[in-house]
Amino acid sequence: MSDHTSQKEHIRDHLERYGSITPLTALREYGCMRLGARILELRREGLDIRTVTPDEGKRYAIYQLVRFEQMELAL
Repeated sequence: MSDHTSQKEHIRDHLERYGSITPLTALREYGCMRLGARILELRREGLDIRTVTPDEGKRYAIYQLVRFEQMELAL
């Protein structure tokens, strides 16, 4: 991760490129241990991000950029 690029910017870029992110990906790729906090900041900036829990019993969330979800439904 570049010193000049914030975790929030990396998370935003990742969401725009891939459509979703998990806490494990955020930690491995960007050193972000507080993905939920970065997601909250991005939501406050106007990004429409949906929280998805994969299965009952799982204790993590997947954050998905809503426009990607809508694009998938249109295909």
